[in-house]
Amino acid sequence: MLKKLFSGLFNAESNAQSPEAAEPVAYKGYLIISQPEEQGGQFRVSGWIQYPQTEGHTLEHRFERSDSLPGREACDALMVSKAQRYIDEVGDGMFELDPRQQGSSPQASSPEGN
Repeated sequence: MLKKLFSGLFNAESNAQSPEAAEPVAYKGYLIISQPEEQGGQFRVSGWIQYPQTEGHTLEHRFERSDSLPGREACDALMVSKAQRYIDEVGDGMFELDPRQQGSSPQASSPEGN
């Protein structure tokens, strides 16, 4: 009995699969791609915002929220709605370096260097 319990606990993450990404939704030149994470029978709002550039280069921003919904379709719809609002509020600023990280070097933020 304990073996079954522990194997379920320790193998839960390895058995979890990342849901397939939804079809991209175009909005003001951006592509919104919902890819919610399944957690305990719920879907957490998560995905990508892409901004295609010239020469085939694409800027990409990981978009995650704490909202969880019981259905995949509802989660995809909420992801698109929240991403559209985020695009309207932030625009291309989402691709800029976080001001808290400007001026910090990778060596300075390394736990081994402290």
